[in-house]
Amino acid sequence: MSAIDSLPPLREVIATHGLSAKKSLGQNFLLDLNLTAKIARAAGDLSGCDVLEVGPGPGGLTRGLLAEGARHVLAVEKDSRCLPALDEIAAAYPDRLTVLNADAMDSDVLTRLTAPIKVVANLPYNVGTELLVRWLTPPAWPPVWDSLTLMFQREVAERIVAQPGSKTYGRLAILAQWRCDARIAMRLPPEAFTPPPKVASAVVHLRALPEPRFEADAAVLERVVAAAFGQRRKMLRASLKGVIPDIENVLESVGIAPTERAEQVSVERFCALARAVAG
Repeated sequence: MSAIDSLPPLREVIATHGLSAKKSLGQNFLLDLNLTAKIARAAGDLSGCDVLEVGPGPGGLTRGLLAEGARHVLAVEKDSRCLPALDEIAAAYPDRLTVLNADAMDSDVLTRLTAPIKVVANLPYNVGTELLVRWLTPPAWPPVWDSLTLMFQREVAERIVAQPGSKTYGRLAILAQWRCDARIAMRLPPEAFTPPPKVASAVVHLRALPEPRFEADAAVLERVVAAAFGQRRKMLRASLKGVIPDIENVLESVGIAPTERAEQVSVERFCALARAVAG
């Protein structure tokens, strides 16, 4: 499994450094280096790119990113137990890996990188969705990153790429698809990880569009979408009545029936509604 470089297999690394996955940190280690290299390739051509990796753990994906030609990797790891193992990788790839012992939730780490930037990570399950939302909602668009290639629980991955009319379609799908091309790049069973999680996982690839797919004010769109899906079983005339005065007329003006529910409304029509509200 260690054919991608001259470093020891990950099971040996974990045993040497006493690295057991911590549930409190949302850790599940991916030990197959062939799989980590495949995830790195799902991000596209890494040569000439800086890469942000959050939660590298013992460094399986880190090694895949470096072996696949990333110009430089910034690995942000909260768990200080993993630092010696990551330092060994840095020594094997001189001047191409920087390890930051920090919490990605508290750090503006993207400012440390040079464009073009890609984010590739097996995100800790307990912070993955919140980090994604932060990356999708920067103060200005386009963002500093070109693409996100991220591992999630399969349920979260399916919510990101969901289409109108499905039970998984919601706020996360609209945030992602308004400004990105989003697709599931690969799926992984629980047994691919140590310890095996209770759910399957999937890697989602999101490519930033130069500008949003449809015109809308980001803050207004977010407010409308949050209200609509906050009571997703209700008709829109009920879920949005506290947000938009004269809600039924506004909905009808953009071609949305007041009796529709949020999961039936496409990204394009939500953007039209946001424009009407802003106007």
